[in-house]
Amino acid sequence: MHAGEAAELVRYVAAARAGEQPAFAYLHRRFLPLVHGVMIAHVGPAQADDLCQECFIAAFGALSGLKDAAAFPAWLYRIAQRTATRARAQPWVPLDGTEPADAGQDPQRLTEAERVLAALHRLPEAYRETVALRLVEGLTGPEIAALCGLTPDSVRVNLHRGVRRLRALLDITPEEDRHGQA
Repeated sequence: MHAGEAAELVRYVAAARAGEQPAFAYLHRRFLPLVHGVMIAHVGPAQADDLCQECFIAAFGALSGLKDAAAFPAWLYRIAQRTATRARAQPWVPLDGTEPADAGQDPQRLTEAERVLAALHRLPEAYRETVALRLVEGLTGPEIAALCGLTPDSVRVNLHRGVRRLRALLDITPEEDRHGQA
């Protein structure tokens, strides 16, 4: 994050602390991909949306305790991790006994997505989070590093190793990955 972005972030955090709704909305919109990626990596899509909201409610409730407004992304990331960890420790059962499915989705695509998510959840945590933030949320390596408080080199290594393990779990060769189905 460069100096201009950091100064803008500090202004939005200060405005949110003062109770300005547009500032809350901006912070939510700006950092939702980070929080959603953490939730996908830890608990999967069925719980992700609800837990994202729970995370933001907790964060905005504790915003007055944030000492350094420029540290908001890393602070929110830690709250997201704690929220996901608590959720994993509690059994979750959908109210109707089934997981929500997108009615407009092709069943074959859902099966593939479920297979990829199952493999993603088998990765070590550091790889799982960086891979989910990159592949599911579309964040760049530098964005992941800045938001998670990691160095760009560690993100690059985690992504490389995580994607390599994900390919192995899914039995995808690098050639298939580059050119689609072999």
